[in-house]
Amino acid sequence: MTQTIGNAALNGDPDPPAAADMISGGRLVAKALKAEGVDTIYTLCGGHIIDIYDGCVDEGIAVIDVRHEQVAAHAADGHARITGTPGCAVVTAGPGTSDAITGVANAYRAESPMLLIGGQGALSQHKMGSLQDLPHVDMMNPITKFAATVPDTARAADMVSMAFRECFAGAPGPSFLEIPRDVLDASVPLEQARLPRPGAYRASTRSAGDPAAVEQLADLIATSEKPCVLLGNQVWTCRATDAAIEFVRTLGIPAS
Repeated sequence: MTQTIGNAALNGDPDPPAAADMISGGRLVAKALKAEGVDTIYTLCGGHIIDIYDGCVDEGIAVIDVRHEQVAAHAADGHARITGTPGCAVVTAGPGTSDAITGVANAYRAESPMLLIGGQGALSQHKMGSLQDLPHVDMMNPITKFAATVPDTARAADMVSMAFRECFAGAPGPSFLEIPRDVLDASVPLEQARLPRPGAYRASTRSAGDPAAVEQLADLIATSEKPCVLLGNQVWTCRATDAAIEFVRTLGIPAS
């Protein structure tokens, strides 16, 4: 008794492509997260986003399941602030995404680089009243640096990298990406997937101060009778804490 598989076997062609040659949208998302330095995602489990969890397990990314989407967004914000690496929250469609809005808005005001990934109804059911369908991108546009929909499975990793690039372009801040369920769950040949090379897709975050302005500031400090320094969150955001400590201690200037 013999068994044939697909047209390739029926036509006498070589063995059909192995399942390992295919990759799902969720696993592409996880590969992109790993490439961007994400080691933890904060989430509340939902049906629209299940495949991302499988990908994270494969990539060694910790999945922290919280009790409320607000917590997931605030945790991703806090993670970015404390570690200096991008934060990531993953929530389901509709109320899952809308519940995360406050955390995203807080990250926006705090210039905190985090990505919120939201589920969405299938593209095939667009404007047909699919489960938990809300206009996420419209809601997130005013409180993010970048908000978009992933239109195709092959572009899932590409758009995750694009979202993180916007998180770090200029002043840091949050991005939002919604992924329709049929896009996330579908699989494409690995050779068709766009996988940006780690470290080569994000713009440099280093910026040089205007030399003339630096000299002017130095003169102001040197000639002041009682100078003091008010340090903002940006000192921590750009990882300049050691330089700031050395500066104020060397000059003996009180700082806050």
